[in-house]
Amino acid sequence: MFPHQVCTYIADSKIPWEYAWIEFDGLRAKETIDIAGISRSQPIYKAHYKDIAESMKSEMLYIVNHGEESPFHLIGHLYLFIDYFVRSSASAQIRQGSSLRDFYMKEAISFIEQNFQNNISVEDIAASCGLNRSYFGKIFHENMGKSPQDFLISYRMSKAAELLKLTKLSIADIGNAVGYPNQLHFSRAFKNIYGISPRQWRNENGIVSL
Repeated sequence: MFPHQVCTYIADSKIPWEYAWIEFDGLRAKETIDIAGISRSQPIYKAHYKDIAESMKSEMLYIVNHGEESPFHLIGHLYLFIDYFVRSSASAQIRQGSSLRDFYMKEAISFIEQNFQNNISVEDIAASCGLNRSYFGKIFHENMGKSPQDFLISYRMSKAAELLKLTKLSIADIGNAVGYPNQLHFSRAFKNIYGISPRQWRNENGIVSL
């Protein structure tokens, strides 16, 4: 199911089903789906290699049944799930080489990863790739499915969520750590992404001891 799609699905009354699902997001989520050959016009996953598909299913069930484990432990199993998912898909796209656009996207994402906590702009990201803002914005949106500005905000907020869950830093300190020295602006940006305030998100998700 793709974002913003309204979907309905009903089990057969005589042959009911069992299902498990995993929600994942991140810098390479769209790339993962693309490589697996999943699209709006072809949204159904079909296994080409049954043994790998069974390994994928095992990883899904492991994650579902071990929610008490640390985030790092579960993320490790998520990567295994994604690997099996891509390798078992009958529609998987085999990438030959790397295009110039792929290079630009990797450069842009690397720049964001290393500088998200600083006061960077879309112009700065484009300049790191040697491109003007207009052209950079166009190819970034085509490849990532969102504008560079929206991507930067989402990335900052995902890092903020990690800090809220894994540390006891204050809301103000976390905002400052992800590039928002103004706590009000940080809280507003966080709520736009997660639908609730940083404090409420922390209260609902708890702090994981390391």
